[in-house]
Amino acid sequence: MAWNLTGSYVETCSCELMCPCNLSMAHGATYDFCRVTLAFNIREGEIEGTDIAGRKVVMIADTPKVMTDGDWRLGLFVDDGASDEQFDKLTKVFGGQLGGPMGALTPLVAEVVGVERAAIEISDDGLRHSVRVGDTIDFEIEDVVPFGVESGEPVRFNGMFHPVGSDLTMAEAQRTRINAFGISFEGKTGLSKSEFSWAA
Repeated sequence: MAWNLTGSYVETCSCELMCPCNLSMAHGATYDFCRVTLAFNIREGEIEGTDIAGRKVVMIADTPKVMTDGDWRLGLFVDDGASDEQFDKLTKVFGGQLGGPMGALTPLVAEVVGVERAAIEISDDGLRHSVRVGDTIDFEIEDVVPFGVESGEPVRFNGMFHPVGSDLTMAEAQRTRINAFGISFEGKTGLSKSEFSWAA
């Protein structure tokens, strides 16, 4: 059951800048719901002996205002270049069946609304990060550089509870078109991480 993966990560959600859920999942979202899209660009890794380097996975979730109340609806896309074996293993990791960070969140999920293959494009260009999933998801976020920071370093949020890690870069959505598995929203804020590492 051993697995590990490393790569980059980007997300956007329906909260205003910045998302209260990132302070704590027990805080209420900006609105009466939290809708979020999470994109993983896997650089290297393996799941139970299956190489998954180069694969991409995008998740979309619809949760109550307070995420810890549970009752999440979750959809999953795996890039259409994945073999059947890779698809099966990635679905198990990101669905939480093989433990790890997503396994810790499975008690909050009430319904998996879909699992599909799709063409997934994830690109990083300096402070800008964009994600496109077929004709269902298209968003771009830009890391926030504070006024007066001459180094150009973006704001980082350290010490959060997040499945990807406790240190992520704060970002703001530049464009969004998200409508997948019956979940639609306008992304307003976001997070990025140049590298994440999971293992179980």
